Amino acid sequence: MACTELPRLLLAAPASGCGKTTVTCGLLRLLDRRGERPAARKCGPDFIDPMFHRRVLGIPTGNLDLFFTGEADVRRLLAAETGGAGVLLIEGVMGYYDGLGGTTDRASSYHLARATGTPVLLVVDAGGASRTVAAVIEGIARFVPDAGIAAVFLNRCSPSVHALLAPLIASRCGLPVVGYLPDDPTLQIGSRHLGLLTPDELPRVEELLDRLADRLAETVDLPLLLRIARSAPPIAWEPDAIQPVTGRRPRLAVAEDRVFCFCYRENLDLLSRMGAEIVPFSPLTDRSLPDGIEGLYLCGGYPELAAEALEENRSMRRSIADAVEGGIPLWAECGGFLYLQQRLADEGGRTFAMAGVLPGESTRGKRLRHFGYIELEAGRDTLLLAKGERVPAHEFHYWQSTDEGDACIARKPVGGRRWPAVVGHARLFAGFPHLYLPAKPAMAARLVGKMCERSAVG
Repeated sequence: MACTELPRLLLAAPASGCGKTTVTCGLLRLLDRRGERPAARKCGPDFIDPMFHRRVLGIPTGNLDLFFTGEADVRRLLAAETGGAGVLLIEGVMGYYDGLGGTTDRASSYHLARATGTPVLLVVDAGGASRTVAAVIEGIARFVPDAGIAAVFLNRCSPSVHALLAPLIASRCGLPVVGYLPDDPTLQIGSRHLGLLTPDELPRVEELLDRLADRLAETVDLPLLLRIARSAPPIAWEPDAIQPVTGRRPRLAVAEDRVFCFCYRENLDLLSRMGAEIVPFSPLTDRSLPDGIEGLYLCGGYPELAAEALEENRSMRRSIADAVEGGIPLWAECGGFLYLQQRLADEGGRTFAMAGVLPGESTRGKRLRHFGYIELEAGRDTLLLAKGERVPAHEFHYWQSTDEGDACIARKPVGGRRWPAVVGHARLFAGFPHLYLPAKPAMAARLVGKMCERSAVG
């Protein structure tokens, strides 16, 4: 048993859209300026919030998800991979108590705070209200006996309303208000149908982050915030028993650019620990796959936003087709899966040729096709799962394909709705579901093992 001192806060909210990402990024930039060595994590399966955290800090961040893994795994991931941080900010997900199925607190921000002993900063949108804000905070803080709310931050709040609300919240709820942000359009992060815009899509994103930090330097009681973070108890955790699959390091090409950017950091960390050498490449701008690779991972993203450019990069499409024809182990998720098919429609409905190594053409539906957590069960042996094995996963997309595969059955954990998913065989696993490899480390071991088998045969 190991024990790690880690000052930390979890930023939660009554609902999505209250400003968690804005406040988290601004505080990270401010803490970094002050030399506090901040680190960040995201509660839940979201990809874009960690991209903003990375942009602020210039260091890797990651996800903590209690649907994908158990409480002991989350404590290990939290403590083992953030060693040396002066303070950790965990950005929550949805509303504070919103968990699996909408009626439980499993995998909620509250669940994560309780499992890790992390004090909670409640970010509340105070726009368009005054006294009622205190009622909302009081209800959340007293909803359960161990709510864990330690302080409040008021978003979209004027200085005058902050002056009125802070003493009311302190007297009614027993909670300090550590700061506020005014309602300022220049401090907002844009969004699209799948959530926030990515950092690369925002013009002058660094200026936005600096403006946030500048404003928070004037409106946040940073010493109080740090005292609350330092009140968090040490994290007790058990090291895992991960060992390399091989004595050498087979090269795994991983798609990484402004289009293919939805990849869990923990997936790459685990593959590296299993023995793989991670070799980034860009399907958008590189002319061919890296030399000497023995495996290929095409992660998710927004290929529809660059469909014409992906079509025009014919040499990359040929390089991928040749590699697949040569039997390279291939894992593709969501956007990567779309890119492997015959054709893809962009957001305007125009269709473009893709890599063409899988059957199917993809178009955008009028509503979310599948959304949320699922469990996958393999109906036959595939690259990552053996027949009968199950693994938690996640889907979130509007796009639909004429051939989404039937190697697995996807099942909603609440309600039991099910559908066929994944194109797969012994050297292939491709489909809309996103996987979190620490949920089942054997998947990473299989991928690295197949890479070694291929190089041995070659």
